[in-house]
This record gives sequence, C-alpha cells and structure tokens, in this order.
Amino acid sequence: MCTLASLTQHLAGLELFGCHTLFLFSPTHLPYTPDIMIEQSLLQQVKQVFAALESQYTLRLEADSSHESYDEFKQFLTDFASTSDHLTLEVVETPGALRMVLAKDGKDTGIVFRCIPGGHEFTSLLLAVYNADGKGKTLPDEAIARRIKALKGPIHLTTYVSLSCTNCPDVVQALNVMALLHDNFTHEIVDGALFQAEADALHLQGVPAVMHEGKLVHGGRGEMAGLLDELEEKFGTETANLEAIRRNYDVLVVGGGPAGSAAAIYSARKGLNVAIVAERIGGQVKDTVGIENLISVPQTTGAELAANLGKHIGAYPIDVFENRKIESASLQNSTKEISVKGGEVFIAPAVIIATGAGWRKLGVEGEVDYLGRGVHFCPHCDGPFYKGKHVAVIGGGNSGIEAALDLAGICSHVTVLEFADKLLADNVLQDKARATENVEIFTMSQTTAVLGDGQKVTGIRVKDRTTEEEREIELDGIFVQIGLAPNTQAFAEELELSPRREIQVDRTCRTSVPGVYGAGDCTDVPYKQIVVAIGEGAKAALSAFDDRVRGVIG
Repeated sequence: MCTLASLTQHLAGLELFGCHTLFLFSPTHLPYTPDIMIEQSLLQQVKQVFAALESQYTLRLEADSSHESYDEFKQFLTDFASTSDHLTLEVVETPGALRMVLAKDGKDTGIVFRCIPGGHEFTSLLLAVYNADGKGKTLPDEAIARRIKALKGPIHLTTYVSLSCTNCPDVVQALNVMALLHDNFTHEIVDGALFQAEADALHLQGVPAVMHEGKLVHGGRGEMAGLLDELEEKFGTETANLEAIRRNYDVLVVGGGPAGSAAAIYSARKGLNVAIVAERIGGQVKDTVGIENLISVPQTTGAELAANLGKHIGAYPIDVFENRKIESASLQNSTKEISVKGGEVFIAPAVIIATGAGWRKLGVEGEVDYLGRGVHFCPHCDGPFYKGKHVAVIGGGNSGIEAALDLAGICSHVTVLEFADKLLADNVLQDKARATENVEIFTMSQTTAVLGDGQKVTGIRVKDRTTEEEREIELDGIFVQIGLAPNTQAFAEELELSPRREIQVDRTCRTSVPGVYGAGDCTDVPYKQIVVAIGEGAKAALSAFDDRVRGVIG
C-alpha cells in the first residue's frame, strides 16, 4: 500500500528521496506482490499538491485487458487521476502491452511507466506530473537545462527498477526530468519483477539498471550530475552555438562538502557576494551511512548532515550551482576564472577550493552496489556499526593496518587482504597487527568480487595470486583502504601540489597563488575528518576576507 507516512516529506517539499540501498530482483528474492491501494489520506495530500496544476495531463494506459495485472494497474491509475480535474485516464486496448504513457496537453512527455508505480516510485509518478507543469523544486537551473537540451538525440532509455529499491527514485526522477526538457528523449521505467523474463534475458543483477538498445548505460545509485556526464559521453552534445554564461562574485567556493559549506557561510556572514559551485551539496559525506564523531551531534547520517548543510547555506544569500563539473581553471591573474562543463564561467578575485577527495575504489563486481551497505571507506565513521561482526580490510599500507587495529577492538574478526607479496605498513604497525589475536593477514590476495544478498554484503571473493585459486569468505563488512585521491585534476597546472596531488596550503589555508585558498580533503592538511574540514573551510574564508581588507585581493 502507498502510505502517507512514507511520502509525506516529499509531498510537503517535493524533494527527492535519499537513496542508499540496492535491490536484486529474482524469483527467489523478489516475488511480485503489488498492493495497489492508495491511502485516502495520501490521495487528499496529492489533491492539495495538484491543486496548482495548470496544464491538462493524460494517463494513457496502453494495455492488454487479459494481462494479469491489468485490473490492478487500471485501478491504481483511476485512483491517481481522481486527485485532480487536470488528470484524465485514457485506456487503449493494446495486445501484449502493459504501460502508462504520460501526456501533457495532448503531447507525449517521453515518460512511460511499465510498472504500477507504488512504493518508492509513487513519488516518481507524482513528480513526473508536477515537474511537467514546471513547478517542481527539483527542476534544474538554466545552465543544466541547456546541457540536457544539447544532448544529441534520439535517446531512448529504459530503467529497470524494484518498487522496494531506495536507490531507484533518484535515477528515475533525474532521467524523467531530462525527458521533459529534451524534445527527442524518452524514458521508460520497468518493474523488473513484473517483467521478470525481460530482466532475466538482459542478465540484470541489480537495480536501478539504465539500458539503451539492450546495453547497460548506468547501474546503481546516481544523481543528475553523474547521469548527465555519462549521457554526454555516450551520445555527445551539440554546443557549438551556445554562448558562455559569465557570472561574477566576490568569493567563489568550489565544492559543496563540509569545508566548502563552511567557507561559503563564513564568507556570506561578512556581507560578500558568494557562490558555491559543486557537483552536490554534501559532497562525499552524503554517501556516509552513520556519523558519530561530529562533536555536539551524537549521531547523524551523511544524508542528514548534507541536508543540514544545505539548510544552513540557504539561510544566507549564497548562490548555489549544483551538478557542475569543472573543466578548467585560470587562477594566475587578479581576477580568477573557473570554467565548468556546459559553457559557464565563474569569475571572482577570491577562490576557495574545497573539492574534497574520493576514496580509491577496487573496481570489482558488486562494489558500487553495496556502497554504504557493507562496503565502506572510513573505519572511524562506520566501524562501530560492526561491533561483534566479521569484516575485511582491503589494503596493507599504514591506513589499512591502522584500520585493522581500530576495527579489531570492535569486531569479532578482521581479515586483512593485501595485493602485494608483503605488507607495506610501518614495521611497528605490522608487528602489532600480527600480535592481535583476532586479526588475520593474507598477502598476494586480489579481491575479485563483493558478494551480497541484495540488501547487504555477505562476503567477498578473493584470488590467491600465487596459486590463481579463488575462494569466498563470509563476512559482514568490507573496508577499502587503498588510499584517497584528491579531486585536484583541474588545478594541477595552476597550483603547487604535493606528491600525493594535494593542494599545498599554509596554516592559514593560503595556496601558492594570491587570492586562492584551499580547504578540506583536497589539501595537504592531515587528518581527513568532517570536523577538521569544517574548521579549515572557516579558516580559508577568514583568510580571504583578511586579504580583501588588507588590499591583497580586490
């Protein structure tokens, strides 16, 4: 049943679901048991939301009346259409079919549901209508809309989902928006359980799975910025006639994580004209499940912290430009320029770079599917959730062995897997690890797959590089410790970087270039922690303001 409790938040703010899990569909794992009834209280809420609709929408059910789910789908759409005089259900007998096509003012929007959109996808249907009317808060700004419209068509995508999947709505809703904005773009949402044979024929292992002409375009969690990048790479763009959009500010903050958020807020509090340019507010933090070391906040999640960062930013006159990917930077002159994909140029005398760092990933089967649900990168953050359980640490360097020692005090057993023929950690760490009773170490071990049951990690597949034999280890969690990669590629030719490709800063967060500051995990400041990044962001903003007062920058 579509319940009021599960969707009230989105009806109130029409925000996207925070997605953290992935569901495998199979006859064993996902029996198809739709419940088409929509609570009357929820229908009343939808009526209130749809009261503002201006255009006329047709829910065109193209279906075979003999299909076993025909009556259920028709009843669902009947209930949904009853929420507004601007919604009409049209039934078209179509042999062998079961789909609903959304049309606006008599013209197809490009959005098709081959599923009965209950569960999490109810919000996707609601937003499809609301966004088509131009009223959704999740609609992209002018620059992102321009990039979407510039995609070379025709583009016909099919996304396989599970109604139980909380990863799926973000992907579905982002692609639906693209279909609404692009004249030659269609997006079909398919319930992998309802069309099990079709999913099996494609050898799909998880959802969401975005397909084009039978080939996987995207799998697992995704957001607008990443999806748009992938589609631009695959289909190309037509941007030759697009003029650059130039935006001027006093302070430009590049990055929307804890450091960037703090820098923007501190700068705005000084009365300056401030902009944030980022892929997403929250940054890497958004992928963290549990946070228990942010002082004064006993317990929170990455999604909650990211949302709170957004709210705090929203309390100040800060222009936020999300879904941006930096293409180049020109920082040597007194006026700095940051160019992003799609033809935007941001200009300011002060630039605070807080682009963070990304964990180096294994790049093996199943890793992306279980990020945050058994695959982790921060033992300090997520280790306490594995008290009394068996975990593996991938990597035998200092960070890996330190992680293993930390986890050994929490977990029942820690298995260390090192690719090389010996551990690379300092001898003192190696000695301590080998002396720890519940730590087991294997060298010459190559991780080949992360295993799971669709909801969480259940094990890991490892190949012995000496014998080439593979084995599976049952466990509850995996901590990848093969290093961090700072997101500094765009600045490599403009700033001094450390051997680890981190931006070199002094104790005041100033870089080698006047007017350019660095903060957080993209810099060479030690201890990559949320609380440290927040402090560094504040320092960078104060340094920039001090330089402005003293006339160092304009």
